[in-house]
Amino acid sequence: MTALWYLTRGSGVVALLLLTAATLLGALSAGRWRSERWPRFAVATVHRNLTLVALVFIGIHVTTTIADSYVPVGLKDAFIPFVSRYRPIWLGFGALAFDLLLALAISSALRRRIGYRAWRLLHWSAYAAWPLALVHGLGSGSDARYGWMAVLSFGCLTVVVLAVLGRLIFNRSPDLRLLVGAATFTLALGVGVWYATGPSKHGWASRAGTPKSLLKSATATRTPTRSLAAARARTTFGGRLDGRMSSSGPDGFGNAAVAMAMATRGGEPGLVRLTLWGSALDGGGLAMSRSNVVFQDAVSGTTYSGTVVELDENLVVADVTSSPGTTLRIVMRLQIDPAAATVTGTIAASPIAGSAG
Repeated sequence: MTALWYLTRGSGVVALLLLTAATLLGALSAGRWRSERWPRFAVATVHRNLTLVALVFIGIHVTTTIADSYVPVGLKDAFIPFVSRYRPIWLGFGALAFDLLLALAISSALRRRIGYRAWRLLHWSAYAAWPLALVHGLGSGSDARYGWMAVLSFGCLTVVVLAVLGRLIFNRSPDLRLLVGAATFTLALGVGVWYATGPSKHGWASRAGTPKSLLKSATATRTPTRSLAAARARTTFGGRLDGRMSSSGPDGFGNAAVAMAMATRGGEPGLVRLTLWGSALDGGGLAMSRSNVVFQDAVSGTTYSGTVVELDENLVVADVTSSPGTTLRIVMRLQIDPAAATVTGTIAASPIAGSAG
């Protein structure tokens, strides 16, 4: 996951929220809503500014999507609908929404030249950008299956539907109210049914038009990690240790503690953390009473934890277990330099017979 990928997702979500707010204010403004604190010109100004800020975030969304080479989306795909190799229908809806908003921005800048009627027509057509953006986000977004994204998207849908229905109250034409009300209800119901049977279901990525090469690469990056971790759990490995140590005590009761953090070199890349508690001995050293040992596989991310089962001068033997239930016996021979607070040595590990793996 790259920073561009996170920025693409975040800017898309923010753009949807801004478009929802702009659509809500547009419906209120069209219904001649106002208050003492919010006169009509103030509502219109905020509506216009929200739309412009939404365009900025959409620009960021488009730019980062193109710049991120993981998904095959080019510059033409941002403007020409339904030509992309990546989820062409759902990405095409996003391109249509972008084109409509660009037309709105350009026509607003040229309003005096093109005339009020032409600008009004373009302005009303731009309202179609909101449902297109909503369906685009659910159809092509990587977060569509997550609960938070569904709540956010359908929360936006609910707000806009209520605003449109509220707007219809002020309309004097019964036929228009019936037509727009039925269309709004049908749109909301259609989006809900489509989401429940499409983006929320497993396998949507393939059905939505994700290239097979991306689906294969995603599977290839997940499967080896699991199989590699399992293979390592069944394979004896060894290497060198290099790290640092710290100690505390003895206190008034003679209790002391020693902690070591060591990296494994030349074999299984990882990190070993060893902590010993016990009574300090007169000639140096520690009579261990309890311990904690953690080994982290740096490649697979598997963590093993356990305790020391044998401690004899510089020999440390520990049994550690991972969450799936695989137990390893780790044998470490350590050389400690108290003056430099460093630790070096060797490590060898092998699975204990009968453990899962």
